[in-house]
Amino acid sequence: VKAATIRLILSIAVSKGWSLRQLDVQNAFLHGVLEEEVYMKQPPDYVDYAHPNFVCKLDKALYGLKQAPRAWYARLCHKLVTLSFTPSKTDTSLFYYNKGTHVMFVLVYVDDIIVASSSQKATNALLKGLEKEFALKDLGDLHYFLGIEVTRNANGLVLSQKKYAEEIVKRAGMHYSKSVSTPLSTGDKLSAYEGDNLGPDDATKFRSVVGAMQYLTLTRLDISFAVNKVCQFLHAPTTLHWTAVKRILRYISGTLKLGLQVRRSNSMMISAFSDADWAGCVDDRRSTGGFAIFLGPNL
Repeated sequence: VKAATIRLILSIAVSKGWSLRQLDVQNAFLHGVLEEEVYMKQPPDYVDYAHPNFVCKLDKALYGLKQAPRAWYARLCHKLVTLSFTPSKTDTSLFYYNKGTHVMFVLVYVDDIIVASSSQKATNALLKGLEKEFALKDLGDLHYFLGIEVTRNANGLVLSQKKYAEEIVKRAGMHYSKSVSTPLSTGDKLSAYEGDNLGPDDATKFRSVVGAMQYLTLTRLDISFAVNKVCQFLHAPTTLHWTAVKRILRYISGTLKLGLQVRRSNSMMISAFSDADWAGCVDDRRSTGGFAIFLGPNL
């Protein structure tokens, strides 16, 4: 499911005072039914010694099988459709139900599921319907999803990734460094041709840390521009680029508690803002653009 879809549904649910439930499907991939013919060798320690050269024909999916994710999605999708849900055309991991006064949204990320519902009875009916076919675990009110911590306050919800941010900073060995107030210096312009090229090990570490920071931008939009900037040099990072990454990490270490506020609001007005620098790249004079779209007061 797309990050924007999650933020959108949470915004609607908070504004309308709906319930938010979290579900987990145990051994999700084992529920997938295969449409193709797939054979596998006999598993170690379970070989039939009378027929050691025989193979097993799979009826259902197994973990590690290329078809497994698609087979699981097809099974879940079919079940939700039989329960009168409609798959969204813009995000195939979003399903919605709208009949009478009951409205429900189901967000799916492999085996993690969020249910936003206008009716507690409708949610309970959905759970009963899914439990008939899948080993389901009801985790109660939404509190932790895909590494995102969900905290309720007087204004609505706060989405944060404090634990994940701490892990990134520690992994890079920057947890004792002095924090800074901005993720990127406004005066410095990064170039692909300045600084010494990093060695293979340091370059791998650079890519690993930058990749991890990309996921952090789900709730930390304040580092989006800086992370996008260092992502442009993944192919051949230099010491100058690594210094820029360390500055972002120092900024993160000092702002671990920051998150994204989802406010309760009666407004469903969509407003969009965009901006671009003019020929900001020192190497090829290209411009960098960005946009932010709000539903009411929520990004």
